Amino acid sequence: MTSNREKIKQLLSHFSGTSRVLVIINADPDAIASAMAVKRILWRRVSEVVIAYFNRITRPDNLAMIEYTEAGMVPLADVDKSLFDKFVVVDSQPEHNENFSSIEYDAIIDHHPLSFSGSGPFVDIRPDYGACSTMFTEYLRSLKVKPSARLASALMLGIKTDTANFTRQASSRDIRAFQFLYKYANMNIVTKVERAYMTESDLDFLGNAIRQRIIRDNRAFYHAGTIHKPDELVVVADFFLSIAGVNWSVVSGVVDKKLIVILRNDGLRKGAGKTAQEAFGKFGSAGGHKTMARAELDISLIRKEIKRVNQKALTRWVVERITQTAGKKIE
Repeated sequence: MTSNREKIKQLLSHFSGTSRVLVIINADPDAIASAMAVKRILWRRVSEVVIAYFNRITRPDNLAMIEYTEAGMVPLADVDKSLFDKFVVVDSQPEHNENFSSIEYDAIIDHHPLSFSGSGPFVDIRPDYGACSTMFTEYLRSLKVKPSARLASALMLGIKTDTANFTRQASSRDIRAFQFLYKYANMNIVTKVERAYMTESDLDFLGNAIRQRIIRDNRAFYHAGTIHKPDELVVVADFFLSIAGVNWSVVSGVVDKKLIVILRNDGLRKGAGKTAQEAFGKFGSAGGHKTMARAELDISLIRKEIKRVNQKALTRWVVERITQTAGKKIE
C-alpha cells in the first residue's frame, strides 16, 4: 500500500512551474472541495489552476457552498482547453460522463469504484473511502499544509455530504479527516450551506412526487417526466428513503433527451451501484456506491425496446427493470 506521502510526491512529479492546469468536475460538494484542494496543493508549484464544471448547478446548498467558500469555478463551455497542458479529474472517472471524454488526464483521483479501463500518469482510486475530500485531506496533511478556513469548510462539507453525516459509506479515515478539518473550518460557513437545502420550487416538486409515488415491495418509485433541474430528483430520492418501511427509492426524469435515474437504499440490500449497472448499463452510464447510484440513459436506446417513451411508459419501464434485475425483492 503506497503511503499518502509517496502518493502526493508522485502526483506533484507530473507538474512543473510552467504547467497550466485544468481541473474538470461534475460539481457537487465533494467534487468542489476536492478541486479546491488541488488548487491549494499546486499553489506556487504551477503557472495556473482553473476549476471547470459542466453540469447545471441548481441545488441551493451547492450554490451556497460555491458562494461562501469562494470556490472560483467557471463553466467548462467557456474554457478554451487548448490553453492548458495538464488535466485533472477529481471525484469522478473519465467514463462517468461524456463531458470527461476526449481528454487525456494527467491525474485521476476518485473514491468511487473503478469504472474505466484506461490508465494515466497518476491514478489514485480508493473505493473504501466515503469521500474524495477525505483523500485530499490526507494529501494536505502529508504535505503539512494548514488549510484555510474556506478550504477546511469545503472539505468538511464534502465529507458530510457524501457520507450523509457518517451514516452512509463512511470509514474511520473519513472520521479522522473530519476531526482534523474541524480545527480549521468556519462553522458559520458550514451551517449556512447546510441550511440552504430546498427552494420553494423544490418543495412543489417534492409535493408532486409524494402525491404520485408508487410503493411496491418496500420500494418507492417516481418518474417526473421532462424536467429542467436534475438535482430535484436527488431531493426526492433522499426523502423517499425516510418513509417507514421503504428500503429503496428509485426516482427518474428526462433531461435533454436523457433519462436520469437516481437510486438510494438503506445499505442492507444489494448494492445500489451494482443494481443500477445491471438494470440500466446497456442504455448508458450507470453505477455508484452500495447505498447510492445514478444512471444517465440514452432515450433513443430505450425507445428501441419499449417503442413509446411517454411518462406512463417510462414509469413502467423503470419499475420493471429494477424488479427484473433483483427479482421480486431486492435483497
